[in-house]
Amino acid sequence: MEIVCDNNVIRRKCSRAQGRLKQRLDDIRAADSLAVLERLPGRFHALRADRSGEWACDLERQYRLVFRPIGDPLPVSKDGRLDTAKVTAVSLVEVVDYHEH
Repeated sequence: MEIVCDNNVIRRKCSRAQGRLKQRLDDIRAADSLAVLERLPGRFHALRADRSGEWACDLERQYRLVFRPIGDPLPVSKDGRLDTAKVTAVSLVEVVDYHEH
């Protein structure tokens, strides 16, 4: 999959990635689509509520890599849901502990 960065902060963090973050970035790059990621270790999953439209995967402890599927337009299935098998690019948003609020 193609990976783009939302901002310079995440771009710098990912350019120096080590450990679990590097592993997750490698997994994303190697995947053909978002559907493939859903089956990999790392608990790639869609977020809800105020983070609807974003996805996350587990990093170290409580930290998550947050990203958004991108496409113009985003592919949707007949039932109106995101067609993860056709999502081939993501935009990295942040590395965060969004549970601490």
